[in-house]
Amino acid sequence: MPSSALSERAARAALSANFAPEQINADLAQHSPAEVWEQRVRRDNTGRLAQYRPEAELSNAQLTCRFLIPCDPQWPARLTDLGPATPLGLWARGHEHLPKLTTSTIVVTGNRAAGPQTIARAREFAGALAETGHTVAASLAYGVDTAAHEAALLIGPTLAVLPRGLDQAHPHTHAQLLKTITGDGGAAVSLYRPGTVPSGATLQASARLLVALAHTVILIEALDHSQALRTAEAAIALNRSLLAVPSDGAIRSDGNARLLDERLALPCPTAARALELL
Repeated sequence: MPSSALSERAARAALSANFAPEQINADLAQHSPAEVWEQRVRRDNTGRLAQYRPEAELSNAQLTCRFLIPCDPQWPARLTDLGPATPLGLWARGHEHLPKLTTSTIVVTGNRAAGPQTIARAREFAGALAETGHTVAASLAYGVDTAAHEAALLIGPTLAVLPRGLDQAHPHTHAQLLKTITGDGGAAVSLYRPGTVPSGATLQASARLLVALAHTVILIEALDHSQALRTAEAAIALNRSLLAVPSDGAIRSDGNARLLDERLALPCPTAARALELL
């Protein structure tokens, strides 16, 4: 398809399906997305890109969710903080709610395998944040993140960031939770088109996206070198406020302990203290 006939939305969707933003953004500074796509098709010796049909692929994918691009009014302005990794587009369910949801977004995250006391604490924090008008954001993962979503939903909408295409939940057993979030004034977003399966790379990129959408991250409990700790490290890299519940010597909270010891996070023992710091 000639570049003149290819829409910006379809071109960006095609580029994002086949390239990382860092591979494309230098070209986009000089050429339109349609022109960049056309250039990449010409350079592809495998013929794979020539077989890709951007408009048809976009049309089929948007039966599941909307592909937002930076010129859309729903586009979250905070994403520019990702610099060269700023997405070419963003897949979203409940996209019409994003402007309101991203006005004051707080990430609540922690261990996937969390005990009853940790789950109760996550619910306490998320509930307090939702009651004071903040949007609670998390990854839909087991444990702390699920507890945060569920507690926030008792009060208002919540925001989920998934490491896979939005045609399914991750984990898949949270399909009903995802449906509830997007059907009750909330939203779910992803860097990945429908049909994309999760991987280590998508988990890492999605952690950065989750943090970029927020202004503060609250770490309830995290093992060192865990996915939750990667989210905390993304907060540090993006200069987001990072609050961590003190570990009190708990082994499963050694990630919190290290961040506090290194003064990379502020101690936040209670939900009331979190609200004071915010």
